[in-house]
Amino acid sequence: MSHDAIWFSHPRRYGKGSRECRVCTHRAGLIRKYGLDLCRQCFREYAKDIGFTKTR
Repeated sequence: MSHDAIWFSHPRRYGKGSRECRVCTHRAGLIRKYGLDLCRQCFREYAKDIGFTKTR
């Protein structure tokens, strides 16, 4: 088995390792509220398209 096959072979059904950004598949900085599942970088890119507005 290669290193990659062993490293991520454990099943991840819950926790931070099981979730990823729907755009870039990044695992850190996820915004899960309202079912967005976007990392914070992608959220900043797509916030206006989604309909979010900055109040301050």
